[in-house]
Amino acid sequence: MLKRLMDQLAGVTLTIVSGVFLAVSLILDLTATALPVDPAWVSVLISGLPLVYLAVWRIVYNPGISKISSALLISVAMMAAILIGDLFAAGEVAFIMAIGAILEDKTAERAKKGLHKLIGLAPQQGRRLRDGREELIPAQDIGKGDVLRILPGEAVPVDGVILSGETSVDQSIMTGESLPVDKGPGDSVFCGTLNRFGAVDIRATRVGEDSSLQKLIRMVRQAENKKAPMQRIADRWASWLVPVAMLIAVVAYAITGDLVRAVTVLVVFCPCALVLATPTAIMAAIGQATKHGVIIKSGEALEKMGNVDLVAFDKTGTLTFGRLEVSDVRSFEPDMTQEELLRLAASAESRSEHPLGKALVAHARSLGLTLAQAEDFHMEAGRGVSARVEGRTLLCGSEAYLAGYGVAVSPEAAQVLEGLRDQGKASVLVAVQGRLAGVAALSDVVRPDAKDMVAKLSAMGAEAVLLTGDNRRTAAYFAQLVGIETVRSELLPQEKVEAIDQMQRQGRRVCMIGDGVNDAPALKTANVGVAMGGMGSDIAVEAADIALMSDDIARLPYLKRLSVAAVRTIRLSISLSLVINFIAIALSLAGMLNPTTGALVHNAGSCLVVLIAALLYDRRFDV
Repeated sequence: MLKRLMDQLAGVTLTIVSGVFLAVSLILDLTATALPVDPAWVSVLISGLPLVYLAVWRIVYNPGISKISSALLISVAMMAAILIGDLFAAGEVAFIMAIGAILEDKTAERAKKGLHKLIGLAPQQGRRLRDGREELIPAQDIGKGDVLRILPGEAVPVDGVILSGETSVDQSIMTGESLPVDKGPGDSVFCGTLNRFGAVDIRATRVGEDSSLQKLIRMVRQAENKKAPMQRIADRWASWLVPVAMLIAVVAYAITGDLVRAVTVLVVFCPCALVLATPTAIMAAIGQATKHGVIIKSGEALEKMGNVDLVAFDKTGTLTFGRLEVSDVRSFEPDMTQEELLRLAASAESRSEHPLGKALVAHARSLGLTLAQAEDFHMEAGRGVSARVEGRTLLCGSEAYLAGYGVAVSPEAAQVLEGLRDQGKASVLVAVQGRLAGVAALSDVVRPDAKDMVAKLSAMGAEAVLLTGDNRRTAAYFAQLVGIETVRSELLPQEKVEAIDQMQRQGRRVCMIGDGVNDAPALKTANVGVAMGGMGSDIAVEAADIALMSDDIARLPYLKRLSVAAVRTIRLSISLSLVINFIAIALSLAGMLNPTTGALVHNAGSCLVVLIAALLYDRRFDV
């Protein structure tokens, strides 16, 4: 009940009321107008009581030196000012501290819904095969060694190994790969991944809390717990601020015998401007970032981003757009043009549901090619399709699929295919009437500004590293395109976390950029996590400290510059507030300030800090 009351008093509405009554008190004081009750009493009660409660709570419950806090110093100064009858000074220090607390609370609010969404991805049931019968059972009842059947469109309920059947599995939830992965007997499948085509039977190898998805959830939880809230700088320094202030005030009273002088020292020593320095600068920086589509969730993230010296990128959806497009069409028949080869292949694939087939059809139609009717269409999941187009038999698929129909690949064609694989591209071979006619290659698309962005980060002292679940060739090819030298590929989520942890142990301050569910643990583990918010998964956005809502990675150098400027502004504000405090202490000891004028000096320092922060809000950072 008491804490609820204190929270209400410290809220925005009552703090505004406190400020109004404090302003009225100042006006009455300046005009020498007296009222039966000084309006500053309202400010003392509204803004002062929560401070006293906080100071007492910390003395009772905090361990060791953390019992001494800025709240204790301000409570002592406030009570001393009340004892000598200077209510305005008492209300002013309490009000300024209340403003600082509100500003910092606004910068520290963070959504916590991502973990619940991640948990929601866990499949709830599976099809167990027992005694020749198929039965639907809850996922938690699946045991290690059980044989399960996964139909097209269903999620894999546990980790397992395929016993029979062939399919393509969308495992972007685990690896971030943009292409479905073809799977057959002996291949592993992961919990939460999606079976796109053929039915497969699997044997469960890791179930329940041991599954890959549950490990992913645990990693997000653990990484979340590692994040400590940003402490106020004033409280970090309170262990020496409070004793020093008390000592100076006692010495001043012992030497001069002037109680007013001692109280003035306590009032001007209160770290109000110091408390405002960090949250106001952070609010200004966050406000500017928001205008440019960058959502910074906490002051801690902004502060850490300014110190980042290594930026780790996921590939799919981050450095690339995460969508497949036809990149090459090669004809191996002298009398067949590339357009004719593409038209025939797209006609054969027109009834296919495979992402590669759909991309071929979309590309052909975008070029205005007229597709023919596909007859006798047949699809083998994860391998290829066959169809009759304009009276000719066409085969479209993998090299192994065509080999099954006796279609040979010439050495020249094999060399072309090897080159395409080196570039990380997926190939669809096209055979017409039993002869290899050509190949269509598909690839993810690199963002046009990715290379320039990496170069700018490097110029600012932030090394770029690629951490991806894609295969080695694909990763190396895309890294070369954007100018990244350090590459780690074929990583599962926990391996990305281990890579980041290793870099941190080497003293690097790591920023992770990602967009998928599989990136969530890495985003949490890094010193700063940045998610692609426009097309990225909600879970990645929730797990990250910063979100690029426009999906524009060109804003990363801007974000780095803004963060560096914010850190510098905070340091400047803290330095100025300390200088003002020490000058005010000297003037107080000399008897040139009383509690009221000391409180006004206080206000001047606080206003200066806010002004510096406002300049940060309007500064240009070459967006």
